[in-house]
Amino acid sequence: MQTEREETGLRYHRCRWCGTASFRRLLCPVCASSDLQSEHSDGLGVVVRSGVVHRYTETARNESLVRLPEGFVFRCRVVGAAPHLVAVGARVRPLAGGDPAAGEVVFELCEPPRRDDWL
Repeated sequence: MQTEREETGLRYHRCRWCGTASFRRLLCPVCASSDLQSEHSDGLGVVVRSGVVHRYTETARNESLVRLPEGFVFRCRVVGAAPHLVAVGARVRPLAGGDPAAGEVVFELCEPPRRDDWL
């Protein structure tokens, strides 16, 4: 069984009709084609939105949007710092030992967060 994540990086799909990259989609989000080709990404990305979400539960979840250079954005959890220290623009990579088959891709910060946020 092939997982979405290899030794390092992620598996994603690219539409053979229009070239749009997507993650965990059955159809292309642009042209709705089902002709998707599986490709591999090194998984290095940038946080484009970070935050703590209190949606439908009593507990808070660390939920961020990460953009990968292949052209897709997806929601994931970023670890390596307290949720309020995960800043927009922070570089992230897939966490070793994660289990995308369980339904969640977890990223970790490439560099520790800066502690000058109180200035």
